[in-house]
Parts: sequence; C-alpha cells; structure tokens
Amino acid sequence: MSIENSNDESVIRFYENIRIQVAADRASGGRHHLLGNTAKQHADVLREEIDRRRLTADRIDWP
Repeated sequence: MSIENSNDESVIRFYENIRIQVAADRASGGRHHLLGNTAKQHADVLREEIDRRRLTADRIDWP
C-alpha cells in the first residue's frame, strides 16, 4: 500500500511513530542513534503527504 492510498489516520500514525522513536533516541543521550537517514527520508515523505492533505502533526526535532 502506498502512502497516497493510506487514510489520514494511518499517515499521521506512521509519522508520529517515527517522531516518538526520534525522541527516544534523543532521550537515550548516546551519540549513536537507532534511526538514520532512511527513517528521516521516510518521515520527509510522510511530512509532505501530511502537508498536502492539510493535516496537522508536530514536526520531528531531529538530533
């Protein structure tokens, strides 16, 4: 299933899941992070879709 075919709730849920994982990485305090460029690229695609649909979601604060 492509993102374009996902319902609004799913798009937000996928994005929020990445945001929570980034926050957990940040909270761990280590210099090694579990999420890398692939997750950031996926989040960027989701963010574009959120904006295109005029939905609201907190932006991800990447380390």
